[in-house]
Amino acid sequence: MNSSTSNSDEGSDPAAWRRFNGVFAGAALTVFVFIYAIVLAVDPYDAGRFVVVTKHGVPAQGPRTANASRGRDPAFDSAIIGNSHMQLLMPERLSRATGASFVSLIVPGTGPREQLVLIDYFARQHRTPNALVIGVDGRWCAPEPVPPLAHPFPFWLYDASDLTFLRGLLRYDTLERLQNRFRQLAGRQTLAAADGYWNYERDYAALGFDKIESLRERLAQDAFTTVENHSGVFPAADQLRAALAELPSQTIVVLVRPPTFATGLPKAGTPLAKTEADCTDAFARVAAVRPRTAFLNWRTDRPENRRVENYFDHTHYRRPVAERLEDDIAAAIHGASAVASQ
Repeated sequence: MNSSTSNSDEGSDPAAWRRFNGVFAGAALTVFVFIYAIVLAVDPYDAGRFVVVTKHGVPAQGPRTANASRGRDPAFDSAIIGNSHMQLLMPERLSRATGASFVSLIVPGTGPREQLVLIDYFARQHRTPNALVIGVDGRWCAPEPVPPLAHPFPFWLYDASDLTFLRGLLRYDTLERLQNRFRQLAGRQTLAAADGYWNYERDYAALGFDKIESLRERLAQDAFTTVENHSGVFPAADQLRAALAELPSQTIVVLVRPPTFATGLPKAGTPLAKTEADCTDAFARVAAVRPRTAFLNWRTDRPENRRVENYFDHTHYRRPVAERLEDDIAAAIHGASAVASQ
């Protein structure tokens, strides 16, 4: 009797489990499709693709993702692109000085790979950008065609392919951003700065980097800020030349070698000094072959780069230096405009 009952139960189990698994899989798929549809409709990154609910801007977050929103904002026709070595440039001040409308697409810790993606993204979103200011610091001198990333970067978010974008959305981070996006839609969420400006001076001061005596001691020591590359070949310069060739001829471009404290520059006559000079020449040639393109080299031994009070470390300067650089950039933009109008 007991054996017969047991065999009967065992015989019914596979069918029951198949039904259960089918119901569970169907329910899971329904929930997945429902959540994915909400993500597409609400657009937590404000990427502007497949969106139903529209509200520009994103909740406060890091620039790696916030720049997807900023880079397509029609309020801006010009952009500053680079890493923290260009971060202190103020979009509002450049806008006032040039008549353009600047947004900062700065992402600290990035190099040429990420910044070339942002150049392409901004150009796709705006078709005819007014001006681009691009920082070409030491990382642009790397010998590798595909240099390693210092930090992860969401390339999928800026990709021209909608399929790549859709695949990229399939991550837990997206779900985490939904709540803040709903709060934003309800008007209860602090937004990321629309123009992307992020003044790091308070952050450095909070870490004690503004203490003049320790700063003087630190900056008195030589630092290596030049990438080792004795090949004489700079792949990022070639990649940038190709990227700039895709821009409309009306777009003004200013390439900037950002400021560096004097002791961060290589000693004259050393192999690193040759690399420094060769790399600078490579980007000067990129500017020379394209109309309406200027090259500014602030990575030199100049008076501003010997004043300890102008810096926090060898490559991060303060507002007085940033203001002088902004003035030079504005003059370069006006100069390119004047040449084009002749």
